[in-house]
Amino acid sequence: MLLLVAMPAGAFELQGSWQQGSLVHGQAEPGTRVWFGESALRVSPQGAFVFGLDRDEPAKVELRWQGQGDARPLSRRYAVAPRPWKIQRIDGLPPDKVEPPPEVMARIEREQALLNAARDLDSDLDGWRQRFAWAATGRISGTFGNQRILNGIPKQPHYGIDVAVPVGTPIHAPADGVVSLAEPDLYFTGGTLMIDHGHGVSSIMVHLSALKVRVGDAVRQGEVVALSGKTGRATGPHLHWGIGWFRSRVDPQTLLPPMPVRRAK
Repeated sequence: MLLLVAMPAGAFELQGSWQQGSLVHGQAEPGTRVWFGESALRVSPQGAFVFGLDRDEPAKVELRWQGQGDARPLSRRYAVAPRPWKIQRIDGLPPDKVEPPPEVMARIEREQALLNAARDLDSDLDGWRQRFAWAATGRISGTFGNQRILNGIPKQPHYGIDVAVPVGTPIHAPADGVVSLAEPDLYFTGGTLMIDHGHGVSSIMVHLSALKVRVGDAVRQGEVVALSGKTGRATGPHLHWGIGWFRSRVDPQTLLPPMPVRRAK
């Protein structure tokens, strides 16, 4: 559901869905300063900005803005609708299937630092303004936000969408951007590619069998950037694709048209 909110004259308009896991676009008068909570947002010279509502975003958020003619910032609080997440509990698993072995924890921490560095980029790219396209098409085998509790230990929620495709399926850039991370073999995610779309918005595609681009490459929407696989901790061949606003996680399906229907040959 898209919600268009018109603010007072001289302020801005917001477009998006006020629910957990959504991306909200804004348009302000050029020169306006905008804050989401305590975070100062990048505003383009034309007044465009964006922010994300995390999977676990609290029920109330605050937006502040200050136009060039305003003596002080104005503010408004918004209600964020919760979403029901599917929680699956599995007990009696062998401990080595629940927690990584201690000898790989240093590797996991190093790799997490790489991922966070890519997520923290705040470039002036504008690919985030495009209507996102599917990185691959096929059966949706996993959805955003679900979580498992294994042997009583809550695991990281599923921060993306899974598309079941055979190994070697071409993976396409969902929007314009610049490659910010290209790693062939991370512990959890195997072949991992991240694309910076600008203003803190990024895509991550994982379990890849091959990378077709390098860090720093500019890519266009629809360009083949990788091949799907089952690398890392994957139980079968598929594409896991996530979208984030800095370290907040956004549901890709809220930004996409319906999955194209494959016609039988």
